[in-house]
Order: sequence, then C-alpha cells, then structure tokens
Amino acid sequence: MRNLTLLSPLAVALRSRTEALVALFDNVAKARMAGVPILNPALRVEALGFELCDGDGAEAGGTHGAVGVLVTPWFMNLVWFPLERIDQPERAGNSRVHQVGTEGFDFIAGHEAAFGSYEACSLFSPMFEFPDQAAASATGAAVLAALRQPPAPAPVATPALAVQGPAAPSKAADLAARRAFLFGRRSVAGEAT
Repeated sequence: MRNLTLLSPLAVALRSRTEALVALFDNVAKARMAGVPILNPALRVEALGFELCDGDGAEAGGTHGAVGVLVTPWFMNLVWFPLERIDQPERAGNSRVHQVGTEGFDFIAGHEAAFGSYEACSLFSPMFEFPDQAAASATGAAVLAALRQPPAPAPVATPALAVQGPAAPSKAADLAARRAFLFGRRSVAGEAT
C-alpha cells in the first residue's frame, strides 16, 4: 500500500472510484435492500482507508487496484477494486487471494453494472453489533490499522551455549517418577517410599 499525493492521476482515479463505490452501495441500500430486516438503520454506507495496492491487478486486466473497508447497513467488508473500470461478470463468485499488509485473504469477485468488477472479503454481517456509525467506522479503521502494521522484525538467533549437565533420565525412570508422583509416592535417592 502506498499513499498518493492529492493531485496525481492515480490519486484522482482512487478518489473517483471510491466515490463511485459508495454511490453504488448507497443505491443498493435504497433500491434493493430497503425493508430487508438485516439492515441496521443506525448505519450508512462509508468507504474507509482505501489505498493503492502495488502490483495487485494483473489477474483483473493489469490495472492498479485499491483496497479498503466498506461499511454498509448490512455488512462490513474488505473491498478490492481496479482503478480503471473492468467488466468481468463471468468472474463473479470466483475467489483469489489479496495481500493486505502482511496477510493474505480470500476475496470473492462481484460485478455490478453501475460499477464494474470488484472483490470483497467479509468482516461482519449482519451489522447489529454496532450501535452507531462511529462504532462501525472505528472498527473498520482499527481493522485496517492492524492489517497495515509493518511486519515485526525477525528475532535474532543467538547460538546456544553447550552446557554440560546431568544426563537426562531414561524414559523408564521418568515414567516411574511420574507414576510415583500421581499415586502419592515420593522418590528419595532413586527409591520409592
């Protein structure tokens, strides 16, 4: 992921496609989802933290893609979309892995005539756990912040020092000691009492 300057062509495309995604799902909420009992009326459609993905569009026509969180009254998903509209309705329902930070997630392809192709990975559905938009937005932002953390540095291996100690007890002696302990007997100098 990378941040874009506000006036670069990619930034303009990202902003335009993100706004189109929100408009699409606003329309879906009003036209197709109206009255459906899984809607949380305290929520609205919101796009959170969409950023450009490096080298993520080869399978979707070679275009740049972006990923972020989409909050709606009925779901919260990680969503990937190409910055240039691609229409691949035949891919709807197919999955592929996208990297978000250091983690790979399966995204399911979708297609809407008003937007084109996109891919989604479900985070929450339905959305009744969220009392208001602020709680849903904070959760989506926290998900992205956690996923976009830089990888932890690998621990530095230190050579083990060879330490001479007593020989490990034999398996038979170890088993006898465990049995003695379980049955309330203690061993003194190798003898059971």
